[in-house]
Amino acid sequence: MARVKIAYIGGGSTRAPGTVASFIRQWRNFAGSEIALMDLDEEKLGLVRDLARRMIEAEGADLTVSATLDRCEALDGCDGVLSSYRPGGFEARYQDEIIPLRLGAVGQETQGAGGLFMALRAIHVAQGLVRDMEELCPQATLFNYTNPVNIVAQAVADHSPVRVISLCEGPVVFPREIAEVAGLDPEPVRAVMLGLNHACWSAQAEYGGRPFLPLLAERLAVPPEEGGVQDPWARRWLELAVAMDSLPASYMKYYFFEDEMRRELQAKSTTRAQDILREVPSYWAHYAEQRREEKPELRPELSRGGIFELEIAVDVMDSFFNDKNEVWPTNVVGRGSVADFADDVVVEVPCVVGREGARPIAGHRLPPGPRGLVGALAEYQQLAARAAWSGTRKDAVQALVSNPLVRQLPLAEALYDELAHAHRAHLPERLW
Repeated sequence: MARVKIAYIGGGSTRAPGTVASFIRQWRNFAGSEIALMDLDEEKLGLVRDLARRMIEAEGADLTVSATLDRCEALDGCDGVLSSYRPGGFEARYQDEIIPLRLGAVGQETQGAGGLFMALRAIHVAQGLVRDMEELCPQATLFNYTNPVNIVAQAVADHSPVRVISLCEGPVVFPREIAEVAGLDPEPVRAVMLGLNHACWSAQAEYGGRPFLPLLAERLAVPPEEGGVQDPWARRWLELAVAMDSLPASYMKYYFFEDEMRRELQAKSTTRAQDILREVPSYWAHYAEQRREEKPELRPELSRGGIFELEIAVDVMDSFFNDKNEVWPTNVVGRGSVADFADDVVVEVPCVVGREGARPIAGHRLPPGPRGLVGALAEYQQLAARAAWSGTRKDAVQALVSNPLVRQLPLAEALYDELAHAHRAHLPERLW
């Protein structure tokens, strides 16, 4: 099995304990390996390090964990880099959500204006990260978990020799969630999802060996008052799937039900970032408590990500470093694997993952219905990546107005100016 050094950039985050727990569950695939945690928050980083060591000891895992505030120290001699960071924290995410809502647009972490500014902040950090990688570990692969994963990967792929694979559980989770909201057992679902991150659709979908979409249509035909699907958003998701004859990513609700979603978000008393910020202290209290236990046990309801759910980053790294050539959905340069996109667009597509990298499986196309929208999002993705890497305010506004959730130049300029002011501390001067 692979004996490697993995630098975890963002290793003091609320998600980090769950990710490390996933490594420990699979430790035999990484026996003798080191996980080098790196973060800017010394207190949180130390807590995660101590908890990780206690979990490793309890499991008897042949892994070591180190921690540092120095990114170069973490990167030195590493084989892989897992990046999962959030410049400005959830406080910045709150601005990404509330400012667009105040100006009459959808406010969301990875979509629309909020998504662009998350990308601008994340790529500003990624530039320094890949420069350090080129110097300290030029053969290492960047496994990117930082949102928006598609735009970050596009920027790195376009401008750096560092090999990048961006990751998201969405293509695995979305088909199962659609089954669940339809009141069905998710286990029999089998679907091939492709497109862009948070904008993927099924090229084929089966349920227990038979076509899935007709089954969803049957469920949708039952009125709520007669035992059908009750939740309004669940019904919308099924309506969209049946109308397009394809399973959509849940994020498509912001585009195909834009007005309704904007009104719902504006009517809420809190944004998603505020909801998470309210929960964060309980996460850290739980981690601190478990650090003192002889056999730590992370509870899913008091942790973020990776506890008992799929942790695709660890699975993909296992397949990569151990040359297993398993098929996993990843975000990589498409190179013609999906005919609907230019060859240089980063696509989310099933890939064979081994020591040669993540190789896209060709032969699928997006369904006709959403093809135009996803094509527009691909153009936006490239414009946003270019603006973030080397562009100016003008370039960023061009990207923003091309986003289907913005479209209007006066709105784009107003959104940009307010968000740039709010995030000034996390942006390069050329984007002010």
